[in-house]
Amino acid sequence: MKLFSNFQILVWGLLLANLAVAEPQHETLRDCVDCPEMIVIPAGSFEMGLNSGIFKNEKPTHTVTIGQAFAMGKTEVTQAQWKAVMGSNPSYFAACGDNCPVEMVSWDEAQDFIVKLNQKTGKHYRLPSEAEWEYACRAGGKHQYCGGDNMNEVAWYGGTFRNPTHPVASKQANAFGLFDMTGNVCEWVEDSYHDNYNGAPVDGSAWQGDGEQRVLRGGSWNYTPLLIRSSIRFGDKPKYHFNNNGFRVVRVLP
Repeated sequence: MKLFSNFQILVWGLLLANLAVAEPQHETLRDCVDCPEMIVIPAGSFEMGLNSGIFKNEKPTHTVTIGQAFAMGKTEVTQAQWKAVMGSNPSYFAACGDNCPVEMVSWDEAQDFIVKLNQKTGKHYRLPSEAEWEYACRAGGKHQYCGGDNMNEVAWYGGTFRNPTHPVASKQANAFGLFDMTGNVCEWVEDSYHDNYNGAPVDGSAWQGDGEQRVLRGGSWNYTPLLIRSSIRFGDKPKYHFNNNGFRVVRVLP
């Protein structure tokens, strides 16, 4: 006795194929039309740092527990989003366009943007802690780069002044649905810079210090593959502007 027709089998096969390749759905929010789109990042634990890394500031590996979900920018803050809040565009690569990451932004200026964004929305935005950033980058995995082990799939890197920043979300997202965590522009985080992880908090909070330098993560459009790895970290003075430095925001959830 024939249970299914050939047509029914074909339809079921197509449905199953579509399910197999469907991208995972992520909870998103956006507080205004020109505000950054945010993705909800679940609480969890991960191994931060890399004991086998070649730089001492990647060490020691330590377990961090993020105890509360938070929302993180799906992309780096774009030139259009910056202009909507600040009324100007500081970007060296302004010709790249509204959908490219804002750069030439200091840590101090990123804080100014956040103050105005909070006033505009009535919400609590801030820079991510370094631990939140790496947790979101790794997204439950242990890949060499944020989103995979193939840097060409997830990152803009190794560019020149003729091939610098690119529109956000034009490479592959990571498992949390975040784009450009590796490459395009380095991203300021909240923490003061320390030259290793000895004594770092394990609850996901920002590690403060003298504030002489602040941490940048993710690597940039002009970095080599070695310098865009998931565990790589840099420090720079909070007043400095460079055309490879930008940021993304997080929002505290109720």
